[in-house]
Amino acid sequence: MRILLVEPCARKVEETTRHMEKAGFTVDHVDTGHDALGMLKSYNYDLAVMNVDLPDMDGFEVIRISRAARLPTPVMILSEEKAATSKVKAFSTGADDYVTRPYESMELTARMQAVIRRSKGYSEPTLRAGHLELCLGSREVSVHGHGVHLTGKEYMILELLLLRKGMVLTKDAFLNHLYGGMDEPEMKIIDVFICKLRKKLQSAGAGHLITTVWGQGYVLRDEVSPVHMHQGNAMAQATTA
Repeated sequence: MRILLVEPCARKVEETTRHMEKAGFTVDHVDTGHDALGMLKSYNYDLAVMNVDLPDMDGFEVIRISRAARLPTPVMILSEEKAATSKVKAFSTGADDYVTRPYESMELTARMQAVIRRSKGYSEPTLRAGHLELCLGSREVSVHGHGVHLTGKEYMILELLLLRKGMVLTKDAFLNHLYGGMDEPEMKIIDVFICKLRKKLQSAGAGHLITTVWGQGYVLRDEVSPVHMHQGNAMAQATTA
């Protein structure tokens, strides 16, 4: 999951980023409200974690502008301000959660995951498709109850597919999710990741869950019809050729 951290204090950035990355999040950082709005408009983040006290505008204004622009990224306020009035203002402006410093790293991780699940329409920490299960908390993947080892990039791709189950995702969406628009490799790397992920899931007995949609991208469904399977196999053969 990709997080945008909006924090002007270098010490807090280092501390919070370390906690987030240890929990398996990929973190991008900006230190001003204007930069935060630019990133939120350009990239699809799973969550923005934001301090209220920013050098150019307060975090409430960033939330207000992002909500007025109908930007979908959920926002969590992370601040030293403990006053109820600040929390009420945050929620009335459109914040999805409010965490005060100092915080327990495990609680912060749990609340971040909860906000992300709610924003994707999930209430449980485990995502499922057929016999495939992915636990967002432990980052474990299993098929028929048996663990499946995935690389970091393979896990992130599967996580995105499950969170957007039934939706066609473009290769640009995968690149954005994996690299956040920074130092992106060539687009064909997504085909390579998908091919390896498919093989691992099929070998584990998950079946044909990931389908190629010609000219558009990939989609994960609980059950793949013979027509979809034929299209996906045809695309794979064409790519190999």
